[in-house]
Amino acid sequence: MIFFGLVFLLLYAALVVYIGWSGWGWLKPWVKKEISWKFKVLYILTFSIVSTSFIVGRFFDNVIFHILGSFWMAIFYILLILIPLVHITVLILRFTRLPRPHVTKWSGVITMGLLFSFIAYGLFNAYIPVVQTYNIQINKEHDSIDNMNIVMASDTHFGILSGKGHANRMVKEINGLNPDIVLLPGDIIDDDVNQFIQQDIGQILSEINAPYGVYLSLGNHDRHNGPMKELIDELEQGNLSVLYDDIVSIDEHITLIGRKDRTDREREEISSLMEEVNSDQITIMLEHQPYDLDIAQENGIDLILSGHTHRGQVFPGNLITKRLYENDWGHLQKEQMHSIVSSGYGFWGPPIRIGTRSEIVQINVFFNKEEND
Repeated sequence: MIFFGLVFLLLYAALVVYIGWSGWGWLKPWVKKEISWKFKVLYILTFSIVSTSFIVGRFFDNVIFHILGSFWMAIFYILLILIPLVHITVLILRFTRLPRPHVTKWSGVITMGLLFSFIAYGLFNAYIPVVQTYNIQINKEHDSIDNMNIVMASDTHFGILSGKGHANRMVKEINGLNPDIVLLPGDIIDDDVNQFIQQDIGQILSEINAPYGVYLSLGNHDRHNGPMKELIDELEQGNLSVLYDDIVSIDEHITLIGRKDRTDREREEISSLMEEVNSDQITIMLEHQPYDLDIAQENGIDLILSGHTHRGQVFPGNLITKRLYENDWGHLQKEQMHSIVSSGYGFWGPPIRIGTRSEIVQINVFFNKEEND
């Protein structure tokens, strides 16, 4: 483990040096010679602080460095894609008659322009969510209603950068959809329960209006350093119900199951949980990570709701999640079972989304009585 950690740090350091060296190459032609060495020292010092801020912020729980580090990770990721492309372009342009100093200067200007454009675009995608709607049919009977309006929001990652403003937006959007029930399948907090408590986000979430209630399961980032009971108690102070390998009957026809996260070795198997469930009932399961869809289908689950993937969050991450998960985003039906995976309402690490969008999911579930008559 230590070996892989050292390899990762060395690789990261090499990439940081590559970005820093490229940046200095673009800045140098703009700096007057008489202050060049002073500017270089300032540049190296500033760049060193910024490039280590993410590690400092996470390990020493410093808010300023956490924010700086999160934005640095966004810049780092984008520059890691842009800079090699710019270098290749500059090499090609050397075979033209364009003056080399001008090419060097303007390649830096264009790179910075593209960087800020991608950051702005990524921030918009991260903080301005869309509503993703699915219509599904479950071939089971419900005596009282023909359909149910389920609203789902996964991976909220409430913390420093996804705080009160983001929470208020979510509650407003959810209430505007007039849900019958609201389900939150994991990663409610961003590793730190203290930020959730300090910003009083639990109170904000308690303002969600849903006749059948608000239920949630916990994800891998909810497994913070403190006792799990502390987080569950904080969440349940509002009108939220935490399902931690728990089963609850919504009414006489609908059963809701919330699983512990896959990282919890003590969580129960689906088959064990289903022993307590009447197979004739409509069964909905909250499973943070979208694994074991075949097992869920074989055990009679009708609807499984997940998040975790973020749909890669930033391109080309979506290409990786597509290979890792049978359903990394959207709706997939396997016989009677429907799997719906959200790209998430929040974000982890860099506060940007490129190629994905923050979302709230609305699921219109129709119950087919005729199939069971």
